[in-house]
Amino acid sequence: MKWLASIGLSGAVLALFAALTSVAIGWTYLGTKEQIDLQVKRAEARQLLEIFPSNTHDNDLVEDTFEIAADIPLLALRETRRGYRVRQGGEVVGVILPATARDGYSGDIKALVGVRKDGSVAGVRVVAHKETPGLGDKVDLRKSDWILKFTDRSLRDPQPGGWTVRKEGGDFDQFTGATVTPRAVIIATRRALEYAELHSNHLFETTTNIL
Repeated sequence: MKWLASIGLSGAVLALFAALTSVAIGWTYLGTKEQIDLQVKRAEARQLLEIFPSNTHDNDLVEDTFEIAADIPLLALRETRRGYRVRQGGEVVGVILPATARDGYSGDIKALVGVRKDGSVAGVRVVAHKETPGLGDKVDLRKSDWILKFTDRSLRDPQPGGWTVRKEGGDFDQFTGATVTPRAVIIATRRALEYAELHSNHLFETTTNIL
């Protein structure tokens, strides 16, 4: 019957169009994937270089990585994440650890914590959060310089009781109208320092390991 033949032809045309569209999308993806990967790597490198500037190392931080399993309680990771080694003349002079604050006001706060070989903080950067704009989002360097207060601190500076906000007797400022968020980042940073101290033999040796 003619109407059945017409439907069959229309279906064939649609199928052919869908196949051609899929091929076109595939070629477009392959053609742009390399460029996208390059842009992602550049953005990642800029972030790492904020913690350990180029004059502090001579290796490619983005490429010098190691895996940290998701079941590490101190770092509170929900998934396997990458850490980064910082080298000068082949010697590991620092690491950048992923850390998660599970107790943020609006959910998880993901951060990178740079730790020097002597146990001091090279820098901390929040890389993902859902905190309230104008309040908790001040943990983001683009919003305020609060996060810079961690630089050069260590597990002994301040002493354990100082690793909280000032209203609780600690050494770190809270935000007006927001205490939960800064407290969460403070605790996550301290835990990263504790992890670095606990695993220093592995983190600061010259070979790459999976932790």
